[in-house]
Amino acid sequence: MTKPKLTYFDAPASRGEECRLALHLAGVDFEDVRVKGENWPAVKPHTPFGAVPMLEMPGKPALAQSNAILVYIGRHWGLHPKDDFEAARHEMMMGHVEDLRHDIGATIGIPEDEKRKAREEIAESTLPAWAANAEKQLGAGPFFAGDKLHVVDIKLFVMVRWLVGGKLDHIPTTIVSGSPGLMRVHDAVRDHAGVRAWYSR
Repeated sequence: MTKPKLTYFDAPASRGEECRLALHLAGVDFEDVRVKGENWPAVKPHTPFGAVPMLEMPGKPALAQSNAILVYIGRHWGLHPKDDFEAARHEMMMGHVEDLRHDIGATIGIPEDEKRKAREEIAESTLPAWAANAEKQLGAGPFFAGDKLHVVDIKLFVMVRWLVGGKLDHIPTTIVSGSPGLMRVHDAVRDHAGVRAWYSR
């Protein structure tokens, strides 16, 4: 292996997409491996914890867990704060995104009547509270920490993009329209030249 390799499914609103975008914005020439469902049983045993995303760097053991991958990319290529406390604050928000992803992810693949009930509860209580708490951590912007894009912004962007994209049954696409900070970060990342280039390929 002569260049970094990222392995994930071909899912545009996912932990893997966050990592792909981070590598792209960092200017890294990487192998973008998109696993097809039927190939997953053969790939799974070669991952650290039986899950993806997985980042492989030349001469290093495989790295798993999306936040660990994002922080590594951010530190190595200048997309994560150098100050320890500020870095921890970014990682706190990244963990907050993972909490919501876990809640929504638990509703994928369950019977439709159960899914409807669970997602209506998420839309009514979980998501408003999640968004309100996220808003408290956002400054004047345009990004999470001001004028510079970091990996936390990529993670927030992918999550908000998922929420407003109409792909989640029983969760209104307007669910975060009343959260100006989240929408501002989403729009700033969406309009970033590197992100536009990624999605125009």
